[in-house]
Amino acid sequence: MDSLEKYIELATANNPSVQKKITEYEAYLKKTVQAGALPDPQLDAGLFFSPMELVGGRQYADLRLMQMFPWFGVLRNSGDEMRLLSLAKYEEYIDSQLQLVYDVKRVWYELFRLRRETAISEKNMEILRQIEQLSLVRYKSPAAGTEDGTGGLTDLYRIRIEEADLRNRIASLRNREKSTLALFNSYLDRPPDSDVHTGEILPRDTLVLLMPRFSEPGSNNIPVLNMISLETESYGARKKMAIGMAYPMIGLGLSYSVIGKSDMAGSSMNGRDMIIPMVSVTLPVYRKKYAAMREEAELMGRAGSQNYRAVSNSLTAEWHAAVQLYQDARQRMDVYDEQYMLASKTLEIMLKSFSASSVSLTDVLRVIQQTLDYELLQLEAVTDLNTVGAWLMRLMAVRKNQ
Repeated sequence: MDSLEKYIELATANNPSVQKKITEYEAYLKKTVQAGALPDPQLDAGLFFSPMELVGGRQYADLRLMQMFPWFGVLRNSGDEMRLLSLAKYEEYIDSQLQLVYDVKRVWYELFRLRRETAISEKNMEILRQIEQLSLVRYKSPAAGTEDGTGGLTDLYRIRIEEADLRNRIASLRNREKSTLALFNSYLDRPPDSDVHTGEILPRDTLVLLMPRFSEPGSNNIPVLNMISLETESYGARKKMAIGMAYPMIGLGLSYSVIGKSDMAGSSMNGRDMIIPMVSVTLPVYRKKYAAMREEAELMGRAGSQNYRAVSNSLTAEWHAAVQLYQDARQRMDVYDEQYMLASKTLEIMLKSFSASSVSLTDVLRVIQQTLDYELLQLEAVTDLNTVGAWLMRLMAVRKNQ
């Protein structure tokens, strides 16, 4: 029988969205290798259909091989930029995992609530049927109602109206369960109608509520903030790369000339091939584009810092909202536990009194509705408690239950 933790393991292993993030991270690792590599060497070849007469012979062909070297630090900074971006992609992958875990928990709790609400409604349907049997006995015994027995008949009609409402409620809950089940299975990359076990009881408190200094996100290992920080740091490496690109690129190479003998040449070098070392230098005279590249990196880095603060503030606000909801759910759960217990005892007494014809059907139906309401509110509170607990764990980047 699968547990929630088992479903979480299946989701993290199979969910396409999460797998996409890790694949993107692996792709960025390949970009790191590309960014730190030298440009390809250039080979030029020339063939003379009519050999060129030189002092030292006849030139048949000319081969040139040149390797360009960027300015010192350009390749290193380019590699650093891509390395930091790949680490940012990994943090994005971790964040997507955390979001998936939260989504799986949230929908699983919702599925649990729908199934328990259906079971509670069916239980109340059984209570109404018991009351209907008692009312039927009253109806067949006119002395128990009005003289003509109409009191028992109206009681039957009112009970059947309540039963119809419950049947409609149960049908609606089952329809919602189907759509929720399909959503849950989509996170696990399974067919929409795959079975999901939710059990009968939900733990009351799955989170030991700690209050870390969340207003200082740098002290917490929060993936989304780590991702923004790494992206911001990568702009610093890009700025250094832009500064280096404003300096010349240096090329080193060789020129090889194929020389044949010439009858007209009298030099001792007649017919000897020539090898000439070569040096080339680029002239970065268009300075505006390099200045713009540097300023772009500075502005993007500044925007990254601003984004870090904005996301940090947003997470802090979410944290305080989640804490408030968590505490509210705990309080509601305690109150509804007591109210449901009292309503259940009252209903038990009322049913005994109704069977003895000492209370009216109106009073019984009112207590039944109260009992149903408090039981549903109790269920809602415990579900909210676990859902908000999962949200707090999501905000704190906790991967497993504490």
